[in-house]
This record gives sequence, structure tokens and C-alpha cells, in this order.
Amino acid sequence: MPDPDLSQQQRLNELRHQIDAIDNRIHDLLVERADLVVQVGQVKGRQRGDASGDVLFYRPEREARIHRRLAARHHGALPVEALHRIYREIISACLSLEKRLNVVYLGPEATATHEAALKHFGSSAAMSSVASIDDIFHDVEVGRADFGVVPVENAIEGVVIYTLERFIDSPLRICGEVMLPVVYCLMSLASSMEQLRRVYGHARARAQCRLWLERHLPTMPVTVVDATAKGIALVREDEESAVLAGVHAADRYGLNVLSEHVEDRSGHEHRFLVVGRHDSGPSGQDKTSLMFSFRDQPGFLHRILGIFASHGVNLTRIESRPSWSSSCDYLFFVELEGHREQPPVADALAELVQTPGVSVQMLGSYPKRAV
Repeated sequence: MPDPDLSQQQRLNELRHQIDAIDNRIHDLLVERADLVVQVGQVKGRQRGDASGDVLFYRPEREARIHRRLAARHHGALPVEALHRIYREIISACLSLEKRLNVVYLGPEATATHEAALKHFGSSAAMSSVASIDDIFHDVEVGRADFGVVPVENAIEGVVIYTLERFIDSPLRICGEVMLPVVYCLMSLASSMEQLRRVYGHARARAQCRLWLERHLPTMPVTVVDATAKGIALVREDEESAVLAGVHAADRYGLNVLSEHVEDRSGHEHRFLVVGRHDSGPSGQDKTSLMFSFRDQPGFLHRILGIFASHGVNLTRIESRPSWSSSCDYLFFVELEGHREQPPVADALAELVQTPGVSVQMLGSYPKRAV
């Protein structure tokens, strides 16, 4: 009788041979793609660049269109999220052949802002951590970095006001947005939760994991630290302690993940903005951010908002802050759908800037998140 195990082994060998052949084809196509990217870089290098003289190697609108096109044609067993991760690294590696981008983020390593920077730019960009949001803006403004990633909205605490206020006196443009799911892990040098005697966590992490902690570690003391990095440093010196942190911290600092997804609610996201010195072109699915101000008077805000409504422009966010200027009472931060170079947004903005008594500052148009 034929050996069924032998038949199964033959089938496995056949499938693995097919996989090897596909890997060879993928490799050949990656090499071909990289060669074409090098040629694109050579063509760009012969261009004069934008008004500042800079040659724009990174085009966020182009990258967004790639991700959307691939997602639209995707099929099969591979999750679309995995497809996006693969192509993020392909694009990142190929872009580095033209120019390796310098990106600054709010440090230290393995923070949520670092994760957002990696998610947007991939691992081939040169990443540098800085101590404050102001440092991020400054490094990009003076050309020490090409782009910066700043937090703008926390899933629990809301808008990061300092980020918005820093735009007031900055020439930088918003050229991208990153959404990062709120995911916490319990990690430690220990190999099991039974070995733990204490847990460290930022106040925000403790609040977002409170129910899980009460359910699984009801008697465990939780010490609040002013930064997740501080908690990680303490845990690395104490095998009986654990810290609440993002999963990337485990790989970066050599910790064991004792439990994943210890956050109480799924679906929450932190939002980050990518800031740079140049505008992004239209991608087909864009947002525009701006600030405007005026001397407060009855009905004037209603009149301003009516401009957008009359042109059919959808406002997705409006935030107000007391103004530091004596010429107006409040600053309004607005986000809307569409690109400022295209109608109907261009028409609405043209009317807005021509309205007497209104001061307008454009913050940028950029692709809606594609991944």
C-alpha cells in the first residue's frame, strides 16, 4: 500500500517549491522597483525644486494613492492590514535610495509618537527623539529634520492644545495624519504574572486599563509614573515589577509581554500630525486645516461658518482658544474635507480671506489616512 505520509510530504515539497518560485519573482520585482525609484530620484535631482530650492523627494499624496489603490484591488487570505505594513516598508526602503528622511518625534524610544512615526515613514527613515513638541517644530523649521510627528488628539483627554498653539507662530505645514490604536500590554522581566509584586504605569495608561487591572490583578499596587519610559527603566531593574506600555517597548527594551490588549476598550485611537516645510498635493481624498480669528461680535461666527456651508464644504472639527493678540478675541482651529487647491474648498477659502475683519492662516492640506 502507498505510504500516506510520503504522499503528504510530496505535496508539502511541491507547495514549498511553488512558494520558493514566488519568492524569487517577488525578489526580482523588488529589485526592478528599486531601480526605477533610483531613476526617479535622478530625474528629481535635475529639477529646480520648489520655491525654497528644495527638491521634494517625499510625496505623501503619492504614497496615499498607492495604499488606496492596493487596498481597492486586494483579495485573498492575506489581511489588508498586513499588505499595508509590507508596502510601508517597501516604500520606505525604496525612498531611502533617493533620500533618507530625517524624522523627529516626541521621545524617548517606543513611545506612542515613535510608533506613529514608524507607522507613517517605515523603518528606513532616520528617527530621532526630542524632549518636547517645541523641539520638534524647531528642528523641522531650521532644517535639522525633514519632518516631525506630533500628538494632536488623545483618545481619552482630547485635543493636545500645545500642538495647536505651536502652529500660531510657525511656518510649517501639516502634510499627513496618523491614527494609532490604543493598545497596552503588561510587560516585565518576569515570565509570569504570579511573580509580580507591583505595576508601574502613566496616569493615562492606568486610567485606560483600570478595569483589566481590577479584574486580573485586584490586589496589586499600581504606581503612577510621569512617563512610560520611567516605568520601563524601573521594571528593567526589578524582576518583580511590570509596566503598562505599547508592544514596541517589549522588543526595544527586552521585556516579556505577560498579557496583550489590557486596555479596557478597543477601537480608541490616538491621532498624530506629520509636519514639514512643504505643502502636499491633492491625493483625491484630503483634509485641510486652518486657523482664523476675528473681533467677536454677535452673529459673526455664524456668518463665517455659513461660508463653508454655502459652498458645500464639510467641517469635521472646530476648536476655539483665547487669542494672544489684541486684535481678536478667539482663535478657531478648523478641519474640513477636501484640498485647498481644489473646488469647492478653494472657492470657500477665497471668500473667507476676502471677508473684512477675518485673519486666516493656512496650516495645510494633506491626505486622509490611507492605512
